[in-house]
Amino acid sequence: MTNVVRGFLLGKFMPFHKGHEFLCKVAMNRVDELIVLVCSRDIEPINGPLRYQWVKGALPDKVKVIHLHRDIPQEPKDHPDFWNIWRKTINDLVKGQIDYVFGSESYVHQLADELNAKPFIVDIERVTFPISGTKVRDDLTKYWQFLPSNVQASYRKRVCLLGAESVGKSTLCKMLSSRFDSQAIHEYGRTYDAEFKQGKDWEAENFIEIALGHIAIREETVSLSNYLCFEDTDLLQTMVWAKYLLGEIPSALHELLDHWQPADEYLLLSSEVNWVDDGTRYSGDLNIRNWFFCELKMLLETLQLNYQVIDSDNWESRQTQATKVVERVLSSLSVFK
Repeated sequence: MTNVVRGFLLGKFMPFHKGHEFLCKVAMNRVDELIVLVCSRDIEPINGPLRYQWVKGALPDKVKVIHLHRDIPQEPKDHPDFWNIWRKTINDLVKGQIDYVFGSESYVHQLADELNAKPFIVDIERVTFPISGTKVRDDLTKYWQFLPSNVQASYRKRVCLLGAESVGKSTLCKMLSSRFDSQAIHEYGRTYDAEFKQGKDWEAENFIEIALGHIAIREETVSLSNYLCFEDTDLLQTMVWAKYLLGEIPSALHELLDHWQPADEYLLLSSEVNWVDDGTRYSGDLNIRNWFFCELKMLLETLQLNYQVIDSDNWESRQTQATKVVERVLSSLSVFK
């Protein structure tokens, strides 16, 4: 019987990036069993369990991922017994022989010697992936492309536009996605109406279909976007449309709220701009348009969601207001400062 070759690597993964992922995959190719140790301390800027979930989620189930949250010396100069502390810690966590220690730092030689293993150095010059955790923490947006998708999902911000008909939601959504070089999630309700209802015979199940259909489109579109994603309406808008057309909000829509993921920021467009009849819209009555605005505002406040009213009758002013809000959201991506 062939002996099982076991490998080990450790890191802070702060955050986990594609260089780390490459290291893990090289190790997986070389050994039969791989153990990855995620190390965290209280003083570090990224939550340890989150880092563990990133690594666990990015690697196959056959890789054993362990989370060590302990205030332990980080460099030999921190403690005279540094290497003994780490040798005992690793041996307590990883039972059995370790054949290879993998890493992209020079300390791997000494760590391997302490564990009676062979060192395996991977891309120490950062040629394959010119990235480091420090670079990402210093400028998340600049190095966004070096993050695996599950890490990106933790930091991506979604901005959703709400409002009555003909207030510029779709136009503004497209403008913002173009300006910030990202994706726009289009309003599924408008497509559904045009394809199946043509403005009549609405029933409760139609709004469930719209809500679920929009979520399905959103999830796929978000995965294509960068650190920002713009959404043309969401479940809140669907709920208000149901109340307008049916006289009440179906209970199933309320139930969706229990598992629903709201946007990080909402732009609520007021109704001062002129109504344009494009052949698919329902009513240009200002009272109805203002009713939509008030209903949406009430939902946002009831659910305690972040929102900003965009309230000018001038299109350029609306663009400017919306852009400033998005820039503020973008600045919040500096989560490591």
